[in-house]
Amino acid sequence: MPVKCCFYRSQTTETMAWSENMDTLLTNQAGLDAFRTFLKSEFSEENVEFWLACEDFKKTESAEKIASKAKMIYSEFIEADAPKEINIDFSTRDLISKNIAEPTLKCFDEAQKLIYSLMAKDSFPRFLKSEIYKKLVNSKQVGNHKKWFPFL
Repeated sequence: MPVKCCFYRSQTTETMAWSENMDTLLTNQAGLDAFRTFLKSEFSEENVEFWLACEDFKKTESAEKIASKAKMIYSEFIEADAPKEINIDFSTRDLISKNIAEPTLKCFDEAQKLIYSLMAKDSFPRFLKSEIYKKLVNSKQVGNHKKWFPFL
């Protein structure tokens, strides 16, 4: 059996590392999935969906794709009565509405910062106290003990 390096991060450690900061959580697929499940249970998954759509949008290279993706994000998250309307202030919404005709890769930056801040200050701390997170940490710990102590 190969010996694991001292830098090996067990699933339990990884799951617990999500509590360090929201970036750690959002860059880990399992963490992101758990956070989305939590947000769905609170009927606020539009926030992380918007944030992810913005992250994807910023990687867009073709000018025509920038325009089509910007319109999709705008109609899905920004415009009044959008299916997944996010909670942003009027001035930010108004600025995006004025710039959507000729979008740039930065056109959603302000709204994305607001939503990130909202998630970091509100949703993320509640997620860490949630049963969803606690169960995940506990299940990973049990799984690890079984791996190292087969008699458990």
